[in-house]
Amino acid sequence: MTPERVQQLIGTASPLSEAFSAAGRRLYLVGGSVRDIFAVPATAPLSTDNDADIASDDVAWDDIDFTTDAEPGEIKSIVGPLADAVWTTGERFGTIGIKIGERRFEITTHRAEFYRPDSRNPEVRFSTNIDDDLSRRDFTVNAMALEVTSSSPKLIDPYDGLADLQNRILRTPLDPEVSFSDDPLRMLRAARFAARFELTPTAEVVAAVREGAERLSIVSPERIRDELCKLVVVDDPSPGLWFISDTGLATVFLPELTDMRVEQDPIHRHKDVLSHTIAVVAQSACRLEVRLSALFHDVGKPKTRAIGPKGVSFHHHEVVGARMTRDRMRALRFSRQLVDDVTQLVYLHLRFHTYQMGWTDAAVRRFVRDAGPQLDDLLALTRADCTTRNRRKAEQLSRRIDELEARIAALQEAEAVRSIRPDLDGAAVMEHLGIPPGPVVGAALAHLLELRLENGPLSREEAIAALDDWYAVSGYDSRPTGA
Repeated sequence: MTPERVQQLIGTASPLSEAFSAAGRRLYLVGGSVRDIFAVPATAPLSTDNDADIASDDVAWDDIDFTTDAEPGEIKSIVGPLADAVWTTGERFGTIGIKIGERRFEITTHRAEFYRPDSRNPEVRFSTNIDDDLSRRDFTVNAMALEVTSSSPKLIDPYDGLADLQNRILRTPLDPEVSFSDDPLRMLRAARFAARFELTPTAEVVAAVREGAERLSIVSPERIRDELCKLVVVDDPSPGLWFISDTGLATVFLPELTDMRVEQDPIHRHKDVLSHTIAVVAQSACRLEVRLSALFHDVGKPKTRAIGPKGVSFHHHEVVGARMTRDRMRALRFSRQLVDDVTQLVYLHLRFHTYQMGWTDAAVRRFVRDAGPQLDDLLALTRADCTTRNRRKAEQLSRRIDELEARIAALQEAEAVRSIRPDLDGAAVMEHLGIPPGPVVGAALAHLLELRLENGPLSREEAIAALDDWYAVSGYDSRPTGA
């Protein structure tokens, strides 16, 4: 009996399987769609017989990958009559992309790709043998294929990927030195697969990564960035973050991570900064901005660590950390917007902790104003940044955040505090003072905004009076007396 998800996948592929079969070519499903048929929670057993229990959750196959013994030119001829759209941007690597209805597919000629020692881009050689293609896959759990042009679906598993998935083992089809030499990014990808599927890398995999970690430097920053993003947003990225730290991979592209392996307080032996950071990442909201800010929030601690009469301190580590975050994210070619957002979260991540001293409504308004669009992410980061085992302290922090959120909601309802603006706009300032556009207008608006934050909304008359008072003592007032 074919499992339901296999039937669903085969049905989706049927127009292509029929076309390739008619052309005398073989077509195989490969990659995540095959692996995810058999992926199950770590606590559930996995049977390998024909009636295998399959995880009950549905798999969303937005992009489905195939491999074939047909070369790119022939692939185009076979799919042409079926496809609503064909794109050939990956043709030199053997890949033809197509769209049928709302579904996208990528079909790639069997290949064996590898890096030259000084190259950042893979070179490709085509093959007609499916085993050759699977041998060049990153891990055995991804080196399975499902032939869809045979009389009945046939699982091709020459490297025992299904058994490795069942036994929670992360292993490469070939010797790991060969696999990681073919594409050094696979060393970083190992961290993600270990975390996402709760797989334990073999000793050979760990040794090969330690030995070859420096080779990751030939991979483009963009590819490293994308893989890092995929790692941090898995449910619990902790095993992957420890993997890149322990093997030396982080030293190549994220040295700030390994630098955090320093005790917070050597006297009381509190957990080191790295342990705390990984715990914060794991328990933070699974949004990229939040996870990245959790990863970077304490990077400034090693540079600001000092031990004095009152113990260890990290004065202004949020300022230093924000600068370090910006530099590292730029080096990894993150978008300008994401760099700005994460840097701001790192800079503000301690702001909440002054709330225990008692905040006025004005302080709450300023907190909301400074957080801007990152308010929800800042609060999520603040909640996550509590890794104490002291239940009383943790509950106290949670109650304080709840209280602040309630005050923000109340002010928002009364004053629209998230979109707070001065009580007069620039046009009204220029008209009332009789001045042209320029820095005086900006200074006036800044003053009115401070009044708005401090006192809440002003009526138009109150705002005009406040503007006149400010203008009279600002040094800008050059209006004739009585004007």
